[in-house]
Amino acid sequence: MACINPDGTLSIVARRILEHLEHPADPPGLASALDLPLWRVRATLRAIGRAGLVAADLPDAPATFRISELGREALAIDRETAT
Repeated sequence: MACINPDGTLSIVARRILEHLEHPADPPGLASALDLPLWRVRATLRAIGRAGLVAADLPDAPATFRISELGREALAIDRETAT
């Protein structure tokens, strides 16, 4: 999976997105805030969404995303293994 490295840690982009999603955001806002191409943000959101690390608020237009409890756990584990 593109958001998880072979060693089980989060990819750099996935980690940055999850850290930013403590407050709900839409893909264009994330791309701008993180200085990443929109296609990269959308692809990573799809991957971490399939992994259950984010939740989408789909009735909104554009859809907004927020970190899920599983995403918070993954981020905490990733931070522990990085130190």
